[in-house]
Amino acid sequence: MLPAHHKLTSPVQFRKAIKGGKRAGSRTVVIHYLDYNRGENNEAEVDASGPRFGLVVSKAVGNAVVRHRTSRRLRHICMSLIPTLPATVDIVIRALPASGTASSAELEKDLRKALTKARR
Repeated sequence: MLPAHHKLTSPVQFRKAIKGGKRAGSRTVVIHYLDYNRGENNEAEVDASGPRFGLVVSKAVGNAVVRHRTSRRLRHICMSLIPTLPATVDIVIRALPASGTASSAELEKDLRKALTKARR
């Protein structure tokens, strides 16, 4: 489980990351990456406690069991990414329908690939 200070909680935070950040995708996920230190957003809403993540897992991914399993897998991957990311980053991860049938290893590979694209 992600600690509260590593979560995007309000619709405003999600909207800022989606509208103001860079987008990159892979087969199973699309990420929106907003780094406040890179000047991608005029408002300085920096949380020095570490990167923050938000998940969007719609009904297109599958039924409730599949969506919750996918969310748990993505949260676990986010926990492993925390030490490798700057503290001033907001990331929204949108699960695509293919993520419902993907393994944890595939999800992690695709998420890391999308992060690498977005950080360029």
